[in-house]
Amino acid sequence: MLVFWNERIVLLSVPKTGTHAYAQALGPRASMVVTDPPDLKHAPVYRYNRFFRPMFEKMGAADLELVAVIREPLSWLGSWYRYRQRPALDGRPTSTKGLTFDTFLQASCESDPPAFARVGSQAKFVEARPNGTAVTHFFRYEDQAGLRAFLETRLGDLPEIPTLNVSPAHNLSMSPEVEGEVRAARASDFVLWDSIPVRGA
Repeated sequence: MLVFWNERIVLLSVPKTGTHAYAQALGPRASMVVTDPPDLKHAPVYRYNRFFRPMFEKMGAADLELVAVIREPLSWLGSWYRYRQRPALDGRPTSTKGLTFDTFLQASCESDPPAFARVGSQAKFVEARPNGTAVTHFFRYEDQAGLRAFLETRLGDLPEIPTLNVSPAHNLSMSPEVEGEVRAARASDFVLWDSIPVRGA
């Protein structure tokens, strides 16, 4: 999570949406960079509302705007699947090695997913709170030009954003039946992504 105090924006770190690269590039310009522990680095809106918002408001910043990047849901799930193929997870319950993408997708739709498919939901991550705390600016992960243009209007010229944490290549073919199951079980994620306009050229 990146906090730009003077510019009044907070870039939330939605997992698997490339925000780590922005943290590396823009960290030196940010007022606050939350990198650990992971539960705070990747603080969803409800956790931001509970831990960060009260502190910021006491410091006179009740007008901070939240920014979130959302990835096309099947691509997002594919990134998780590929990320958990890495050798460091071999033999662990979170590893997807030896599992088909269909198996991973179906498991991720269960009410209590096994460890390898426990990835949460982007829609749940950015769910607005009853007190009005909500994301002000949404961007599609696939619309990097739009995200960059927005950040430049608030922060000025930006450095090159590196490509980091790229998951290993792997076959992401899926059966139509499983794709249908995912679209039904994760409908809120698809509705969210579909609602975000493409802002870049």
